[in-house]
Amino acid sequence: MATIASELLVERLAAWGVDTVFGMPGDGINGIMEGLRRHADKVRFVLVQHEEAAAFMAAGHAKATGRIGVCLATSGPGGIHLLNGLYDAKLDHQPVLAITGMQESSLLGTGYQQEVHLEQVFADVAEYNLVVGNPAQLPGVVDLAIRTAYARRGVAHLSLPNDVQVAEAGIDPYPQVAPARPPATAAVYLRPPAVPADEDLRAAADVLNQAERPAILAGAGALHARAEVLAVAETLGAPVIKTLPGKAVIPDDSPYAVGGIGLLGTRPGEELIEDCDTLFMIGTNFPYTRHLPEPGQARVVQLEADPARAGARLPTEVPLIGDAKECLRALLPLLKRAGDRGHLTGYTERMDAWRADMRALESPRRHPIAPQYLIGCLDRAAADDAILTCDSGTIATWAARHWTIRGERGFYLSGNLASMAPGLPYAIAMQHAFPGRQVIAYVGDGGFAMLMAEFLTAVRHGLPVKVVINNNNALGQILWEQMVLGYPEHGVRYAEPVADFSAWARSCGGYGRKVTEAGDLEEAVRQALAHDGPALVDVDVDPDEPPMPGKVSYEQAKNFAQAFLRGQPRRASIATTLFKDKISQFRSG
Repeated sequence: MATIASELLVERLAAWGVDTVFGMPGDGINGIMEGLRRHADKVRFVLVQHEEAAAFMAAGHAKATGRIGVCLATSGPGGIHLLNGLYDAKLDHQPVLAITGMQESSLLGTGYQQEVHLEQVFADVAEYNLVVGNPAQLPGVVDLAIRTAYARRGVAHLSLPNDVQVAEAGIDPYPQVAPARPPATAAVYLRPPAVPADEDLRAAADVLNQAERPAILAGAGALHARAEVLAVAETLGAPVIKTLPGKAVIPDDSPYAVGGIGLLGTRPGEELIEDCDTLFMIGTNFPYTRHLPEPGQARVVQLEADPARAGARLPTEVPLIGDAKECLRALLPLLKRAGDRGHLTGYTERMDAWRADMRALESPRRHPIAPQYLIGCLDRAAADDAILTCDSGTIATWAARHWTIRGERGFYLSGNLASMAPGLPYAIAMQHAFPGRQVIAYVGDGGFAMLMAEFLTAVRHGLPVKVVINNNNALGQILWEQMVLGYPEHGVRYAEPVADFSAWARSCGGYGRKVTEAGDLEEAVRQALAHDGPALVDVDVDPDEPPMPGKVSYEQAKNFAQAFLRGQPRRASIATTLFKDKISQFRSG
């Protein structure tokens, strides 16, 4: 049996260390599926329920492993479905390769069925974007695509027409008229130099050593540099703010950790931003500039992998370009240990008070169940190396404040795209990558409903992912955002009945339990985590619990009040919930 071009594609993926492809077959990729069948011992194919989930899985794989994620979809609608997950990878700077089918090359331009020019559709999302027009281009273009995805931290796309997929491997069907031949390439990626020039390191050290009230803002680019970030914080006496994608940079119980900033942040984090005279940004391009120091308030040093992003948010006195871990190692010998620890001690004490306030909100006495109690139960029961994936919405607030990074715990969500629905696909991909670790998808009812069919994928593949649903029967984040603008909520709550997603889990062959009473919650969470297989706990939580900012501004309070005056539905229930929160914090104090 002759070797077909798709085999060269799959063999080259394996040479790059790819062991899993997430996708859904179709008649536009039957040749590629045959290549995967012939090399199933090298690369496994994970059959999903929806191509959007396949792209999220590829992005999640890249986020958790640092290795390229690969997704596969047929021509036309299948490729279009990949887009949301691919934009998640693009905006969070993750290397992902998308492979799609295309009509036979002789039919292109004739309006044949499903003829969608995916290379044009993907023009904005992809750093490398090619329709393979000749089987002789393989495997060379695979090397170029993957190398580009790694180098530019983004998406690469290869689209293969049907006839190219099944053509005899290595054959060039056309006369060669150019003074060249298809390049002979290798599955090799050379990382750029990771350490800045000595003069840049010295300039950064000069600024940081002069700081009296330093602050560190660490993001996802520093996730692999925990020891180095802590060493810099200790040397400078600097409290560390963590962006939400960078939540796992340092442990939450560290004396240097002050939580986050922004709407999902902490009060000490916001106060530190207002107070600091020097800000050291490490591995972050934090986009919410209203939550950064006013220009001119603080001197800024930024350590960034991409030169184009250095100084994109604030005037940066010293940009350092390179890898966070290697740069900090080179910088540390140049830093002087701060003798006065009062600045750091003050924020450690403020953070202790904040944590006490948050623990008080995890009250088992509340009915309906407080969402803070749900995530608190999960936090206490989960393993010290558990991976938590999270959807966007109010659940991101509860996870930011009540999921404690300790040990080797991980935390992943759609950072810059802030898409709904990636939590479950991420969890499936990460359970594939880390079969020995506990992987938990903490999701809202809105996000889960979008891609809930992927729970069946977990069951079919025997993946012991755990799903915990914060079910408020509403699009909670949008509800509160409408009110903060001064508008009464509209179109954000689902009608009765409240969904029972545990029934879906059981129908798939997994563990499923519905919880409506706080007294049943701890046991339900423990049983789900202990279950030998996929498990889901669907928890009805208080639909009127507002995710209040860490520090409420006058403008936010005024608009919130205006929403009440303009006819906010359920205002009595919301007011009662806020009162219960304050009572809980008063009792704990």
